Amino acid sequence: MRLFHIASDEEIKEGKTTDVYFERTIEVLKAKGLDGTNVTAEATTGALPKGWSWGVLAGVEEAAHLLEGYEVDMDIMPEGTLFRAKDSRGFRAPVMRISGRYGSFCRLETPLLGLLCQASGISTAAAKVRKAADDKILLNFGARRMHPCLSPLIGRSSYIGGADGVSSLAAANLLQVEPMGTMPHALIIVFGDQVKAWKAFDEVVAEDVPRIALVDTYYDEKIESVMAAEALKSHLGGVRLDTPGSRRGNFVEIVKEVRWELDSRGYKDVKIYVSGGLNVESVKELNEAGVDGFGVGTFISNAEVVDFALDIVEIGGRSVAKRGKLGGSKQLWRCRGCLIDLALPTNSSPPKCPQCGGSMEAMLKPLLRNGRIVGELPHPKEIRRYVLEQLEKVTLEEREGKG
Repeated sequence: MRLFHIASDEEIKEGKTTDVYFERTIEVLKAKGLDGTNVTAEATTGALPKGWSWGVLAGVEEAAHLLEGYEVDMDIMPEGTLFRAKDSRGFRAPVMRISGRYGSFCRLETPLLGLLCQASGISTAAAKVRKAADDKILLNFGARRMHPCLSPLIGRSSYIGGADGVSSLAAANLLQVEPMGTMPHALIIVFGDQVKAWKAFDEVVAEDVPRIALVDTYYDEKIESVMAAEALKSHLGGVRLDTPGSRRGNFVEIVKEVRWELDSRGYKDVKIYVSGGLNVESVKELNEAGVDGFGVGTFISNAEVVDFALDIVEIGGRSVAKRGKLGGSKQLWRCRGCLIDLALPTNSSPPKCPQCGGSMEAMLKPLLRNGRIVGELPHPKEIRRYVLEQLEKVTLEEREGKG
């Protein structure tokens, strides 16, 4: 008997988490001798969550391990690549292409899409918050909002999307980074006294852990901030406001008051961090108000998935497609300077950028050949650097149809 309602690695790898209609499809194709039909399928999405015009592709490493050992070829954008739903002409832009006997990967469509859809949704949300926060500290505090088995996935996806750190121990272990966080209200409530709790934390916890005092448990935020500064003196690195919505009022004004009271008493080096119910808009507003760092949970961890679909576009080299999709195997070309995309048939010659006239790069790169991993699976730190480089070339305000 299992204690937790999750699928094992083996069940996922063997396609036992698939939808029943794929099992029935294989049954029919085998009976009619068609399960060995060679097909090419592409992953695309018609639109991104919230009308956003760009997203961050994630889940690629897991997708590679899912298909490893199966008789398939896969070409895909490198993990962390910024992508758009459509190219510059309005055609759907593929992020992945799979070729092989349909019977060899039919059962894996459901888990494959699940891996890409959820991870990409989380990374995209994290990247949007990263843009809103500029260069301020951004931590993922959202492990408690989702099933604990997803904690490493959430942490990894948010980290490569631009978060500076994660609070989850399991996620930090996967990423090979130090977990980051402050203290819970529970610590203060057990002591029954803010100052005693802050001092105990300072006395007990390792010196390399920043002293960030939670300052909204019993009194007004600015009062507790001053109390923390006077109690810990030079040991205090910052204060965190996690004010509940029922008491929040104008959060920007609260932050400004805290900053004023700390500065006027000579505590200008004490940073202000905020958390609790934050999203892109509130982070942008609070960033402009002078907040030094953000702990974002639900908005990132419970991000809307990217609604990828996997569609057969060739059978035996012959172009096919369902209604609303474009037939034929395609390559996505990108101008790295302009970020202009063109989806063209795979047999097309490399195009020139329609905007600057420069060379364009093929974005769907070999990752699997006959079930063997041939492409690179970089460390999350490398993926994160890649994402941050691309984020410098896009704006936060972009919406579909607005450029």
